[in-house]
Amino acid sequence: MFYPMIKTITKIGNSQGIMLDAALMDLAHLKVGDQVNLTVHEGGAIYLAPVHPVVTPDEAAVSARRTIARNRELFRRLA
Repeated sequence: MFYPMIKTITKIGNSQGIMLDAALMDLAHLKVGDQVNLTVHEGGAIYLAPVHPVVTPDEAAVSARRTIARNRELFRRLA
């Protein structure tokens, strides 16, 4: 989906910035503290993309066990 918006660059302390309202944050699935990757393309276009967090091996193991437990019957039939 494409949601065009016009934002104004404002002074924030000694820097400049763009305020992102709650609706925009929600559409982008972002929250305060999330990291974004900023890319400046030729012609000055700026793209922001969420940085997806790295899953630790322990988190992956917990998630795998949970998925297997939830789908035990399906995995038994597929075996």
